[in-house]
Amino acid sequence: MKAYLSPARRDRLDWIAQLAATTWRLFSKNELLNHAAAVSLYFLLSTAPLVLLLLYATRLVEQWAEGSVVGTILLAALHEQFHLDALRGFGLLPAKARLAASGIGILALLIASRGLVNALQSAFRVIFPAEARRRFVVSWISPLLIVPLAFMLVALSVAAREIVEFLAQPSLIGAWRADILRIASGLVGLLMVWGLVFLAYWRLPLRRPPLRPTFAISLLATLSIYGLGWAFGHFVEAKQYRALYGSLGGVVFVLIGVYLVSIAFFAWAQCLHAVTQVDVAALARLFPGSEAPNGSRLEKLAFARDHRLFEKYGQTLPAGSVLLREGDTGESSYYLHSGRVALYKGGIDGKRLGQIEQGELFGEMAYLLKEPRTATVVAETDITVLALPPQILEELMRYSAPLSRRIVGSLCQRLKLMNQATGD
Repeated sequence: MKAYLSPARRDRLDWIAQLAATTWRLFSKNELLNHAAAVSLYFLLSTAPLVLLLLYATRLVEQWAEGSVVGTILLAALHEQFHLDALRGFGLLPAKARLAASGIGILALLIASRGLVNALQSAFRVIFPAEARRRFVVSWISPLLIVPLAFMLVALSVAAREIVEFLAQPSLIGAWRADILRIASGLVGLLMVWGLVFLAYWRLPLRRPPLRPTFAISLLATLSIYGLGWAFGHFVEAKQYRALYGSLGGVVFVLIGVYLVSIAFFAWAQCLHAVTQVDVAALARLFPGSEAPNGSRLEKLAFARDHRLFEKYGQTLPAGSVLLREGDTGESSYYLHSGRVALYKGGIDGKRLGQIEQGELFGEMAYLLKEPRTATVVAETDITVLALPPQILEELMRYSAPLSRRIVGSLCQRLKLMNQATGD
């Protein structure tokens, strides 16, 4: 099969395998299963007062439906979409509720929604590490508004979609029109969930992820959530939990479903961050002694090939080529994969400061010190180098502490050579 793959397609498959391996390693390292459990608990606490408010809304719609056709349609849609009879059967909805409890329900909703958003933000701080902090006012007020607004939008969308499906009966508008209306209704619901997931992936991280991967991965996350919801609803029966846990069976059923959805949500969020880490993880393995995480056998297999890196960053130059000139501006660093280069002070005809062997990094001083190039670098043999942009160098230093120490040590050695050349 490999013989039929073009190099570009093989590199793309390598990137996908490395992305999956990096996602799994970061997901396990960040213990996102625990974060998913916390989000599930706060979601359940947020849902309880919302269910109570839904019951109040149903009471009002029942009164309206007594003399209104539209009210009757809306009431039927509420019962069918939100499964109100099933919720009452599970014990999640009381048979009667007093309006006086609504104030407590709203207060509980605000408190629980703050806990839910804080749990989400805590998970995203781990998934998307950043040194910045949110403003105090934003961190306190936004959690009180986000969850109620999100639930309200979802409820309105679900109710509107159910009304459309109720009206899309073949006997009323014809079979093909009814099918088109149902498909359009389903797409609108999918787009709304996709929009919510995209906003979460785009706004919750303190360091914004790239826009295009955010669009694609938020869509994959939405499809995964829909798939989980379908599988959970078709292969897991709530009555089994009722038989096992009694009146709490419905709560356990919902909690497990939300937990699985939270895991998928965080897994795709981790994948989004891993998009920016795949090249870093692969490059770190090129540095001898960098002690980059080896991971499992599957991860070693995923990073076995480095052809993709050389296609993206690599350069092959003959002996005598000048890579860097003293005084030039530029912030790219270079990893010498093979060959040998020499350092000169005062140009090619100036003083020879030393040489750099394969497996070493050079050119990083210009970026780290924010100064022009301090030496001229000339290839003494045929060489292969990888040109690394400044952001890649930053990520490499964050990725591996030993590698960061090695870069700093190399920088100190070069400064020592510069000082000796100046002294002479």
